[in-house]
Amino acid sequence: MTTHPAHPGARSLRTTPEGLMWEPSERWVRGRKGDVTVVDSRHPVLVWEPHLPVPQYAFPARDVRTDLLRPAKSPPTGAHTGSRVFYDLDADGEVRANAAWTFPADDLAGHIAFEWFLRTDTGLDHWYEEDEEIFIHPRDPHKRVDALPSSRHVRIEVDGQLVADSRTPVLLFETSLPTRYYLPREDVRLDLFDATDHHTGCPYKGTASYWSWRGEADVPPNLVWTYPEPLPAVAAIRGRVAFFNEVVDITLDGERLERPETPFTRMLRKRSRS
Repeated sequence: MTTHPAHPGARSLRTTPEGLMWEPSERWVRGRKGDVTVVDSRHPVLVWEPHLPVPQYAFPARDVRTDLLRPAKSPPTGAHTGSRVFYDLDADGEVRANAAWTFPADDLAGHIAFEWFLRTDTGLDHWYEEDEEIFIHPRDPHKRVDALPSSRHVRIEVDGQLVADSRTPVLLFETSLPTRYYLPREDVRLDLFDATDHHTGCPYKGTASYWSWRGEADVPPNLVWTYPEPLPAVAAIRGRVAFFNEVVDITLDGERLERPETPFTRMLRKRSRS
């Protein structure tokens, strides 16, 4: 049996006593505030905090416009794992509080991280990996998202009422999440739903728009969505309609699927009660 040495670029996750996980990235990453490039790095590091399921970037200080950083006036101690050093960003005629911080780990000494995930009011305006703009948070290199056309038979019910029936779904497989079934619009009773002004962003799929159930059933709002202009990697879901498996009943090839418990479950239950 022939063995092959590991690729010289292969790296494994490393851990710190504080519970952080991190690994170097080979991507060229830039961050901008208005017209000002604040970060320009070819040696970023991906960092996972224990309480967050997605990574963040940290950058060598030499790749950061540290002349734009000021010691934070009101540092949010506890906002990031063990971090006590925070910075306000003064760039493009505006000061953004607590836009950057350092991690306490010795392994990450000399690196600076920036807010941009879920807190765009404090972070930078635009981020790029190579020449492609990315949104919400860095893409996780250990996560896959595959959109596969299928001929499986999908039926979806809301409160016992059939709202979709399709034999031409696209199945979207995303690491750590249940399979999502993206159906042609003509196979969905969209007349039973009302479009809303709710939108969400995903670094793997793009920006989604939503519908809510028009009936009296105790279901949360915005339980149906579509990606009108998905990212190229999942172009197969363009304009198709998907439902939260967590709150609808899905029958796949004649077999009723159990409703999954996911990170979205609590959010959906809270929506339903509000």
